[in-house]
Amino acid sequence: MYAWEAIEQSLTFIEEHLTEEIYTEELANIVGLSPFYFQRLFKRLVNKPVQEYVKLRRLAKVIENLGNTEQRILDVALDYGFTSHANFTRAFKETYGITPEEYRRDLPMLNTFDKPEVSMNYVLVDEGVPLVVGNIVLEIQRKTLTEPEVYLGFETKVRISEQIPAGESTGVDVPGQLWKRYHMEKTLIAEDVDANVEMGMSHTEDTAQGLFTYFAGGLVRNIPRKQQGDFVKRELPAGEYIVCRIEAESFEDLVTVALNQGGQPHSVGKKRVGGILGWIGICFIQTAMLHL
Repeated sequence: MYAWEAIEQSLTFIEEHLTEEIYTEELANIVGLSPFYFQRLFKRLVNKPVQEYVKLRRLAKVIENLGNTEQRILDVALDYGFTSHANFTRAFKETYGITPEEYRRDLPMLNTFDKPEVSMNYVLVDEGVPLVVGNIVLEIQRKTLTEPEVYLGFETKVRISEQIPAGESTGVDVPGQLWKRYHMEKTLIAEDVDANVEMGMSHTEDTAQGLFTYFAGGLVRNIPRKQQGDFVKRELPAGEYIVCRIEAESFEDLVTVALNQGGQPHSVGKKRVGGILGWIGICFIQTAMLHL
């Protein structure tokens, strides 16, 4: 067994027992490592100490319950091992910057600490061959755009430290909030955009240090004669791209877990690639593209 396989085994055990007490020594015993070496290896590959990771995964599951059920906040907290309302509220606010009550009232999109697919750092992805990773399907292809494509949507400035690394940062998901706004207001430009093709783009052009600009919008079919509200135009230049195509079960999974997994570096032959910008379709398929 490779070292990373031992950590993946422990991550799976944690995921299946989040409502129970989880002891570091027990995890080390399950994968056949000493507690000392297991903790060092876990932190190196997951970027968090064992118990900190367990807490973050419990908070992520709590968010799912708060958004999808009418269960009392305290009951949800107790289900996931928090000993009191005060203890839970403190951990929640330290992690996400808002209280559980504020989250349930407003239901903002939040960055949660996802279960990492450690194997992604050790897998050679063959071009044109789909790869199943966790709950997503990943495929690397090449694509040539002979003509530039124009997209219409919204932009916002995002603080890098609060969003990167993807899948590990916590707090309000600013790009996710922008997607919510776009989907609420895109009826205003419905005649001008293709409802089946949408794009999220990150760039640092004309952006202050420590920030990046994020764009969310749809492919333009007809260039509007008049600017609509706060909508802005972005162009995807003609050229050759490496395309990371990702399939997920829902739009929420696509723009959170799948994007985080797809954004990790993968090997394609001898070329290292990573997700930079994506097209998002209504069938919950995303393609992240790297301009060659």
